[in-house]
Amino acid sequence: MSSEKGNVARRRPQRHQNVRAFKNDKYDTSARLKKINAKLHDGVCQHCKDILEWRVKFSKYKLLSKPKKCVKCLQKAVKDPYHIICRPCASKLGVCAKCGKEKEIVIPIDKEQDGTENKTTENGQESGLEDELDFDTNFSSTDNEEDSDRLEDRFKSMNFERTEIQKNKEKKKQKILHLEASKYAVGMGCIAEQRGKTFRCAAANIPL
Repeated sequence: MSSEKGNVARRRPQRHQNVRAFKNDKYDTSARLKKINAKLHDGVCQHCKDILEWRVKFSKYKLLSKPKKCVKCLQKAVKDPYHIICRPCASKLGVCAKCGKEKEIVIPIDKEQDGTENKTTENGQESGLEDELDFDTNFSSTDNEEDSDRLEDRFKSMNFERTEIQKNKEKKKQKILHLEASKYAVGMGCIAEQRGKTFRCAAANIPL
């Protein structure tokens, strides 16, 4: 191609011709890549569909780790990568879920599939709540007076051990303070007077 202004027509073919086409599953045979290759790009216009297919073809397509926020309903309901609008809003407004423009949708969004997905998630949450309730009832039924007495005894013993540990720590802190105060008194040239077992600095009246 010439660098002449306005000369954008190239007459020669591509210099480096590819002998084999690129295959994204030649070395990567993971379940994640199979899921990406089998994904149906619905709810988008032709231009956005071509972009997504190119990303899939050349291993540039990345799945989302968590849902994104929809620009219409402002809810974290966008589960498809590179989309800015969630599926319910895109189907309701009749716009492309990727670019957000009112263009002709190549493959319309299947509302029944979305409804089944929502039902499965709701059923999963309800079953989880039922399991938690069953666990609570079983736990309350198995409790009795003997277990409560044992728990009280253990709690008291743990509190006693904690108080003993705290007392030991306080004693160690007091010893360290005494040593530091004595060093300070000697360094400042204070006259220490011995009064029984305790030492006091005569100048600053600091207990040692």
